[in-house]
Amino acid sequence: QVELVESGGGLVQAGGSLRLSCTASGRTFSSTSYAVGWFRQAPGKEREFVAAIDWTGGRTSYLESVKGRFTISRDNAKNTVYLRMNDLKPEDTALYYCAAEHTAAWTVHTDQGEYDYWGQGTQVTVSS
Repeated sequence: QVELVESGGGLVQAGGSLRLSCTASGRTFSSTSYAVGWFRQAPGKEREFVAAIDWTGGRTSYLESVKGRFTISRDNAKNTVYLRMNDLKPEDTALYYCAAEHTAAWTVHTDQGEYDYWGQGTQVTVSS
């Protein structure tokens, strides 16, 4: 069992930056091979994939619209995955979730159905 807690959300002006954190407890990232993904859901829209990283940190995947602005990274010793978000836009406003799945190295998935554990989310609001 893995419990995930997101933090770092907030209100920021367009062009600003935030760093989200996803911290795991229970079976930790350092002892087992969990890939982690970030997803977001804006009001009235379906939840969508944003970024993912395999358990080694060597493979990542991004939503096209965030490439070059967002960076996913992880520190397994701290059981934490980060999402650095730069040049934020109003359309990035959403509730951001992290999710984890036990998988092989070099494997990342964009399909939320592949993920077994989810956090409660952290709100990101970007004002224009």
